[in-house]
Parts: sequence; structure tokens; C-alpha cells
Amino acid sequence: MTVKNDKVIEMHYTLKNDAGEVIDTSKGQDPMPFLQGHANIVPGLEKAIEGMKVGESCEVSVEAKDGYGEFHQEGVQKIPLEALQGVPDLKVGMELQSQDAQGNPFIVVVKAIDDEMVTVDANHPLAGQTLHFSVSIEAVREATKEELAHGHVHSRACSH
Repeated sequence: MTVKNDKVIEMHYTLKNDAGEVIDTSKGQDPMPFLQGHANIVPGLEKAIEGMKVGESCEVSVEAKDGYGEFHQEGVQKIPLEALQGVPDLKVGMELQSQDAQGNPFIVVVKAIDDEMVTVDANHPLAGQTLHFSVSIEAVREATKEELAHGHVHSRACSH
């Protein structure tokens, strides 16, 4: 079976940055399942594996615009430390949930803390980076009606 939209794909992958450092991998774990054509993985990788068959492997470099997006400086903001008084053990690297003007939640990462201000970054940690994937297609199957309706793969334990 071939990788195409609305199929459930199981894929092993290793993701590296420009320096060749491993950022993430599925090695030593089960292959990652996802629903092709439903934005379950970055668009550049989804496009690159379209048409591959079980057992095939490839190397793919995905530019930022087709990965986690470009880095946006406006996503980095300074907020008064007093606005975060209710956050216990505030520290650099901590992820905090915020809301946009419409009430939609999003995550920011604490980048710096000084006596009066906290610098947070709403960009994805991999924004602005070229992503280098090594992938192998392990399995392809038909998606269930439920998976297609929900837009993602359901594990056997999933019951919603």
C-alpha cells in the first residue's frame, strides 16, 4: 500500500538540526502513527513522503516555512514579573499557557527572568530552523471512519 491522503501511516524517523544533532527520534520505540493529509506532521514532511511504499526510506530536509514556521520576533515579549506572581517556582525553560485576544490557548516558554521582567517566547522551539529527517515507512493501512472524522489516529485504547 502507498502513502496517500486518508491513510494511517506508521513511520520511524530521526530528526536532526543543521549541526547534525538529533532533536527527536522514534528509534527504540514503536513507529509513529499518523493520518496522512490531516496536518498530523509538518507539511514539508507530509508532502515528501506522499507516494512512498512500506519498506522505503528517505532523507528529507524541510525548510522552516514548511516545518514549524519562520521565527517571529513579535512572539518574544517582556511581561512584568508581578503579573506571574501566582506561578510557583518560575524558572527559565518553563512552559506557561496563555490566551490570545479571542481566548484561544497557546504555550509560551520562559526565556529570561530579571528583577522586574520575564521574557517569554510564543514561537515553536523549532521555528526558523531547517529540519532534517531520516524516515522509513513501516506500515500503511486504511483509516477508520472515526479516525477520518476526528482527523487523527486512534490507538486501540482510545475510546472517544
